Amino acid sequence: MSARKSTPPSHPSKFSARKLAPTLRRDPESSALLRRSDTLRGPRRWLALWRFARSELRLMFGRRRNQAGLVVLALVPILLAVAVKLSPPSRGGGPTFLDQITENGLFVGFTSLTVELTLFLPLAMAMVSGDTIAGEAHVGTLRYLLTVPVSRPRILAVKYFALVVGAFIAVGTVVVLGAVVGSIIFGTGQMTTLSGTQIGLGAGIGRLAVALVYVALGMCALAAIGLFLSTLTEQPIAVTVALMVIVAAMWIVDAVPQLSFLRPWLLVDKWPAFADLMHDPPRWDQMIQGAWVDGAYIVVFLLAAWARFAGKDITS
Repeated sequence: MSARKSTPPSHPSKFSARKLAPTLRRDPESSALLRRSDTLRGPRRWLALWRFARSELRLMFGRRRNQAGLVVLALVPILLAVAVKLSPPSRGGGPTFLDQITENGLFVGFTSLTVELTLFLPLAMAMVSGDTIAGEAHVGTLRYLLTVPVSRPRILAVKYFALVVGAFIAVGTVVVLGAVVGSIIFGTGQMTTLSGTQIGLGAGIGRLAVALVYVALGMCALAAIGLFLSTLTEQPIAVTVALMVIVAAMWIVDAVPQLSFLRPWLLVDKWPAFADLMHDPPRWDQMIQGAWVDGAYIVVFLLAAWARFAGKDITS
């Protein structure tokens, strides 16, 4: 009786080459850069890390959905300015600074921040946060990335650096485009503050720049939460949904008077405090408290992400 030779069953490829192509093009270069960063010393090590970070940024901004998200962020200031231009004079109400837009176009930047702060900016950060660790695990490239002899915290640091850059670019797109479009449509000049006094154009631009940095810091804190969530799962959409649920829950709790004792601990509570910049003189107390809260969230969730990722068993 002849023994029948058994052949192992063939399994279809789990991932398509088309889906893997963008990441696989990046991985050989990234692996080499990471390997060199652990063996090099001094400036050459930082140069290798910078090249890896640059490849990470190319990957993040090369994704079509991230590009589409940036377009949505850019459309809001444009639509806002056009809507105000075509509408009859308002009698109050609406977002902060809305009534001042017709007096000075720079207020389009402030108003756009107010409009996008509750949904669009957090959603943008939730989308890119899900791609950092969970996204690579989902397409099967995270295991490949970890085969090089490099510390996981260093990979995590590069991932978070890309998120920080993404946060500043997202907020900067809203502010800069809002200021430019508003200046073209409504003009510039003296700005009337919320205190009723007037400040010069240079002072107004400076305060708008401070608002940009302050809101971007809040988005960096949100990105730290997203990075931690990304280490818990291999599904990037799960990270996006979970982070948006957290943001929505914080806004709800912040709006309930009976839960006011929780407000100092909520990440979103001090986000709108950048409006205090348009008092004369600016009121810094709420913004300083908000910056401390942002910093605390960044430290806590980056440490949590490091603790989780350092011992994570990559099986994807």
